[in-house]
Amino acid sequence: MAKTAAALIIWLCLALPVFAAQPSKQAVKPVRPSWSELAPAQQQVLAPLAPEWTEMDSAQRKKWVSIADRYPKMKPGEQKRLQQRMKEWATLTPEQRQEARERYQGLKKLNPTQRREMAKQWDAYRKSLAQPQTQFDPPVGDPITSAPGPAASAERQ
Repeated sequence: MAKTAAALIIWLCLALPVFAAQPSKQAVKPVRPSWSELAPAQQQVLAPLAPEWTEMDSAQRKKWVSIADRYPKMKPGEQKRLQQRMKEWATLTPEQRQEARERYQGLKKLNPTQRREMAKQWDAYRKSLAQPQTQFDPPVGDPITSAPGPAASAERQ
């Protein structure tokens, strides 16, 4: 019995420092880098989000840092689109952002066929917005613009 107790004490003395050295899951802080802790390249990519960086929670910051890390590997068109969308996102109110998140969650629930159809509709809509607006030219002989005035009527008589 004494040998068992001694062995248990020795085992505890050896094992206790190992358990103490491991951080508990509750003690691990989530990744929440401040703006100044970001690398200069990350700051440059995430510049449109700088004003509201302090209001973001850890999950949002982690997502944006991950995107900034992937940015150099993106094609130029993807980089441009990302920058444009970040700028648009930065201008949204908190209510508009919440609405956008909810719409995104709804889109994720669509099946692939429905998503493709939705994408086609958005592409058509974007193309229509990209078309230059044609200026209205009234037709020749339009009674509003080409009707003779009083002076022209007097000349005819």
